[in-house]
Amino acid sequence: MSFFKLIRYPNLIMIALMQLIFRYGFLKWQDVPLALADWQYFLLVFATVCIAAGGYVINDIFDQGTDFVNKPSKAIIGHKITESMGYNIYVGLTIIGVCIGFYLSNVILRPSFATIFILIASILYIYATSLKQMLIVGNVVVALLLSFSVLIIGVFDLYPATYEGNQRQMGVLFSILLDYAIFSFIINFIRELVKDLEDVNGDYNQGMNTLPIVLGVKRTTHVVLGLSIIPLGILLYYINEYFVISNLFLATIYCLLTLVGPLLYFSIKCYSAKTKKDFHHLSFILKIVLFFGIVSIAVIAYNIKNHA
Repeated sequence: MSFFKLIRYPNLIMIALMQLIFRYGFLKWQDVPLALADWQYFLLVFATVCIAAGGYVINDIFDQGTDFVNKPSKAIIGHKITESMGYNIYVGLTIIGVCIGFYLSNVILRPSFATIFILIASILYIYATSLKQMLIVGNVVVALLLSFSVLIIGVFDLYPATYEGNQRQMGVLFSILLDYAIFSFIINFIRELVKDLEDVNGDYNQGMNTLPIVLGVKRTTHVVLGLSIIPLGILLYYINEYFVISNLFLATIYCLLTLVGPLLYFSIKCYSAKTKKDFHHLSFILKIVLFFGIVSIAVIAYNIKNHA
């Protein structure tokens, strides 16, 4: 179990589930060709998961001091797994992910796309060693990398199968993926700030430069509260503009109950949040919003398909 905890298996399951739902709960329902065979798409998912897992490992290796203060009972590197073994796991996972990326890039006849996997792995390493200590920059990088796991579906499965006859339809599908990527970026960026609030004591002791340390916990909480209005506004606009007007009742009710509701709850609880336990709870709420946001694409596709 130490290995699975080290690679953050719940987060990896979330990433894999997201990519599988987008393909089999959405793209497969559209009348368009896809570039990858099913087993090749599973390789894409596996490559994404391997590189993300490697990122978690290298982050834990450079985070030992902070983790000892913030979550001593959950620290893996230096306790249950040695640092040298951690490096071996990181290198192995990263090499597997990059090699699969090389293979898939040649499958779709875009060998230069292999640089995407190298770039992501490199950014994860740089994040662990230096970027995470930079104000806001580390939060943005983590949020961007997770949102890119949505866009990579379009890059490897839609773009290579696009030709003049289906260019418009493919453009619409890619724009939907982009919308979800933007939404996931916003939610993850807010969640990263909440996690900084949760870990403020350990980060301060390690000389980190996070927003709660610079502005203080109270002011950063107000910033998070203000930012939480953005996804709420986007969701309400999206629901009214696309679902209500199109009489997509199921999609409307689903998004109101599983996305708008929890985000409103988040904003209310954020107003009075002060303790580490409060911020941990808020982080969990945003993870729930991410999960239901992923599932929403399948609900919306089903509602459109069965809408009379």
